[in-house]
Amino acid sequence: MAILIDETKRVLVQGITGREGQARTRLMREYGTNVVAGVTPGKGGQAVLGVPVFNTPQDAVKALGKIDISVLFVPAVGVKDAAISAIDAGIKLTVLVPDRVPVWDAMEIAAAAKANGAMFVGPNTLGVLSPGKAVVGMIGGRAESARQWFKPGIPTGVGVISRSGGMASSTGYYLGQSGVRISTIAHIGGDAVLGIRIPDAALMFEADPLTEAIVIFGEIGSSQEEELAQLIRDRKVTKPVIAYIGGKAAREGTRFSHAGAIIEGGRGTHAGKVKALREAGATVVDAFGELPSAVVDILKRINGKSLMSETDKNAVWNTAVTRIEPNRVAVRGYDIADLMGRASFGAAVHLILTGELPSLEIGRLMDAVLVASIDHGATPPSALAARTVASTGASLSASVAAGIMSINRHHGGAIEDCARQLKKIADRATSKSISMEEAAMLTLAAMKEAGDRMPGFGHRYHTKDPRTARLFELAREAGVDGTHMQAARAVEKSFADAKKPLPINVDGAIGAILADLGMNPAAFNGIFMIARTPGLVAHVIEEQTREKPMRRIDPVKHGYDGPPPRSISGGSSKSEGPNPKEEGEQR
Repeated sequence: MAILIDETKRVLVQGITGREGQARTRLMREYGTNVVAGVTPGKGGQAVLGVPVFNTPQDAVKALGKIDISVLFVPAVGVKDAAISAIDAGIKLTVLVPDRVPVWDAMEIAAAAKANGAMFVGPNTLGVLSPGKAVVGMIGGRAESARQWFKPGIPTGVGVISRSGGMASSTGYYLGQSGVRISTIAHIGGDAVLGIRIPDAALMFEADPLTEAIVIFGEIGSSQEEELAQLIRDRKVTKPVIAYIGGKAAREGTRFSHAGAIIEGGRGTHAGKVKALREAGATVVDAFGELPSAVVDILKRINGKSLMSETDKNAVWNTAVTRIEPNRVAVRGYDIADLMGRASFGAAVHLILTGELPSLEIGRLMDAVLVASIDHGATPPSALAARTVASTGASLSASVAAGIMSINRHHGGAIEDCARQLKKIADRATSKSISMEEAAMLTLAAMKEAGDRMPGFGHRYHTKDPRTARLFELAREAGVDGTHMQAARAVEKSFADAKKPLPINVDGAIGAILADLGMNPAAFNGIFMIARTPGLVAHVIEEQTREKPMRRIDPVKHGYDGPPPRSISGGSSKSEGPNPKEEGEQR
């Protein structure tokens, strides 16, 4: 679990078309953040890194539905209007990255947030990062370094609150080096007027069942640390608090790094903060270098689960797929012995590819997707390749591998290609505020002019692919009918209106369904490989046991001598003859 940001939160980037906005959008998306839209006034209809751009947050919310967080990469003078626009659009958390935001502007933002039941982080913040889940802002600088430095809380972690941007990253890094896992790093910002402050963030960590302790990088100035001490005394914060306070040598009137870190009128002193926290029961270290070891000591004392094993601590790289330990195999955190007999194969495929175990209905739908692609006769390239190699006397593994290697863009690849085209249609409808049918018509016209064919529609053999109707029926039963399936229906209608009926085939149906399940299109060709492998094994074994070596394999002229039509429901199945005029790949 995490506070403020995780992989489920839908994020809007204001100022996305600027240099900083584009660079940080790339960081966030590469780390796993669900960036759904961007805003730059006057540039609506564009796209940045595949993210649709709108003129206002209101336009984005109207087109895409609820958005949880907006992060601002705009000049300081524009922060007030941008933030209030996001708040007025119903976005409940804004992250104000820019520094030098005028104090009065920050106060107006605070008033707007309070009136709308919203929150904000900053101004002058690097943002918030929940390791292994998502980042909003710019903590870590690059996705690769953020993944290396900050260790995700599995099953628990410590929460980090920092008044310094640079020290937020440093605290997370040194905790990781000491074997401490982290639930969330929150840089609250360095200005005098802030949204979420140390006491607020501490209460959020207190409420988070998977945060074991709270680590503070504090500074002189303001009363935030003293307020945290009062929360500890009042037993509103009961989890261990470990803190370091910077600015020990600063005298009155000295500003320590940030506008908010200044001692005035004897308030906000280093000594006063340390005294208040220690008297409340917090652990306060004298040097920053002592902070990680102090955290480790306290976690050991409470038998905390946020400490890494020596294997994880010394690892030079990590995998989030499967953990192997003596007498235990855990797939995405689930004991494989518990999955056996309880999760279907389709559900297990969904789990290992997405990290989450699906509902029974979605698991059933995944099973259907795999069954739909298990085989399509001896004529597809993969079956012919596998049989040809098998006829040379090659092993089962070599023969099946030959079939797998023939699965590519033009054989099985239509699943991914169709999903990506359907997304373009849905994005076009959203960005241009037009109907899905209009977007489909425009997209097909552009593809025709470029000499491209819409993948996933029509079939060389089937006038009505029998697998498609069944998949869509199961998808409806599972409650799956998102923008990709809507776009698919719009494409079908466009073909029909043009007097060239090309119904969606099994590739297009699978692509639309998997995309609406939120799965990564990059895995779709792999899912086809998973599904087709049993069929290839059957073809290879049949070739090895029934046919002569090195025979000439005719790709078309072959018959069928297997079981007659039969049905698991007791009925009879029907088949339709070939229609070579139809387009689409032969599966």
